[in-house]
Amino acid sequence: MTAESAPILRLDLSSPVPPYEQLREQLAGLISTGVLAGGTRLPPVRQLAADLGLAGGTIARAYRELEQAGLITGQGRRGTFVCAKTESGQEEQARYQALSTAADNLAATARQLGLTDDAALAALRTALAQHSV
Repeated sequence: MTAESAPILRLDLSSPVPPYEQLREQLAGLISTGVLAGGTRLPPVRQLAADLGLAGGTIARAYRELEQAGLITGQGRRGTFVCAKTESGQEEQARYQALSTAADNLAATARQLGLTDDAALAALRTALAQHSV
């Protein structure tokens, strides 16, 4: 992730969702949609902690959970890298891309209607609950 092309990570410290989980979710989404491609080097824990104003342990926990999920791999002093996608990973990426497009549409609709983020998220959670398997 170079400074010019690095996706913006946003954390809401007032959210009940812990910062490590917010970071993990955002990075997992960026990896799943292909925004962060296989082989991309992630910032070192200390650098990302300083950039986001968080403790290093917070970043380390997010990275650890991403590694356990098989999305990233730590290579010691070389750094932490996004894992390459397999063919099934490419199919998954296509599904996440379609989901990302739908999420963009939801966000645009919410803004056009003047709704808050909380209202948009509540509508999404309700729809997900109605379609649960």
